Amino acid sequence: MDTSAASKPQYALSAGLGLNIEEIQARFGCSQDLVVKEMSFGSIDIALVYIEGLVDTYVLNQSIIAALLSDDKRSADAPSGNLLFFLKEDVLSVGDIGLLKEMDSLFDSVLSGDVVLLADGYAEALHIGAAGWEDRNVSEPTSQTVVRGPMEAFTENLRTNTALIRRKIKDPRLWLEGRQIGTVTKTNVAVMYMKQIAQESLVQEVFSRLDQIRIDSILESGYIEEFIQDKTLTPFPTVYNSERPDTIAAGLLEGKVAIVIDGTPFVLLVPALFVQFFQSAEDYYQRADVSTLLRMMRFMAFFITMLSPSLYIAVTTFHQEMLPTNLLINLAAQREGVPFPAFVEALLMEVTFEILREAGVRMPKTVGQAVSIVGTLVIGQSAVEAGIVSAVMVIIVAITAISSFVIPAAGMSISVRMIRFILMGLAASFGLIGILVGMLLLIIHLSCLRSFGVPYLSSLSPFHGRDQKDTLFRLPWPRMTTRPMSTAKENLWRQPRTSKPKPKT
Repeated sequence: MDTSAASKPQYALSAGLGLNIEEIQARFGCSQDLVVKEMSFGSIDIALVYIEGLVDTYVLNQSIIAALLSDDKRSADAPSGNLLFFLKEDVLSVGDIGLLKEMDSLFDSVLSGDVVLLADGYAEALHIGAAGWEDRNVSEPTSQTVVRGPMEAFTENLRTNTALIRRKIKDPRLWLEGRQIGTVTKTNVAVMYMKQIAQESLVQEVFSRLDQIRIDSILESGYIEEFIQDKTLTPFPTVYNSERPDTIAAGLLEGKVAIVIDGTPFVLLVPALFVQFFQSAEDYYQRADVSTLLRMMRFMAFFITMLSPSLYIAVTTFHQEMLPTNLLINLAAQREGVPFPAFVEALLMEVTFEILREAGVRMPKTVGQAVSIVGTLVIGQSAVEAGIVSAVMVIIVAITAISSFVIPAAGMSISVRMIRFILMGLAASFGLIGILVGMLLLIIHLSCLRSFGVPYLSSLSPFHGRDQKDTLFRLPWPRMTTRPMSTAKENLWRQPRTSKPKPKT
């Protein structure tokens, strides 16, 4: 971190208009997008300073310049020695207006999209809220799509994102507190939580971790995520992120805390639990039985992705007696011309697919499908015909790859793909015993993880019977009367504690 930037003294504005303009132009290096518009208001010279492209031109022209040039306003008698107060209260019609006394505060306002008004003879200035740059419109989610549910996603604008959340939760208990992080970028960060639902200790812990961040730039939520996550060496994500406002709103109503970062469409949600990464927003819009079936399939896909290659290696290398005779003969016939052992064969195919997956993400959309077809069909078929790999290995890699896409959270999908290679090495070395030991170590590791003080495996370990209605399966909404005990301990009930009325016969 640049410590000099944090400890730099604040320089007060000068009473001379020309001196202030010279200092501003010198600090900006006479940048072409810096606009200094000089004019007069009555007998006093004033100047408007702003960055072209960061301000709303309509507000600038109609609410600021037009008001300053209005004959009625210019002929009005301004209080002696209090021109800035007169402009703020009686001339300008913009709501967000405040006083500035330091030069650094002036630069922060200008770079945030404000218009700064300087007046000759005054060692103060007015910052006028007129921010208005081009933003991406609210569109459909790209990484967390659903068949049924809201089709809106966050954008890169902080206020648009907080407004999308407030549209879901129309309650004054939804509090928002802001921070500026990054000594150079000064990125705006908003912390949102439900008062009287979120634990006060959790909220204070979030602010404590944010205030400890010392870096010059915050360009995406991933910066914040790595700083505030629990300091544990683990491949599993301990901070949840989403681009869906309904997912974040649901987390807030369960007592979690949302962190919205300006400049990114991904909002962070803490604490993050293991089962949360297998839950989709669509689970709560479908019927309970359909949602339960889909959630069970995701957990099954998790184990298929993690264990399929290692089980194939262990069985074909050490435990051939576990296979039926006909299947064993077929496998032996397929592998007769393969020059590599099962581990090298599986490793070769898995690495090849990971390369193809990454290439498909980075390639332009116009050629992405062609790369997928060539990679999966042509290369796979050619590899089998050339005797480099067996046909069964291609099938296992394909099942593993498809299963990894079933997991809704990309962070958890990447984690299980990393663990898969470790289990493959254990299977090649010790067979099924190595896989068993690896799984036991993995369970112990998950049991030791915490996310902002909450056990990562809640509510499986520690076990909360009341929370099982929305863990491995989901009960109908009339039965989901309480919030999760792991996050919402102050206001547990989400439905009135009354018995359901019986229908009249």
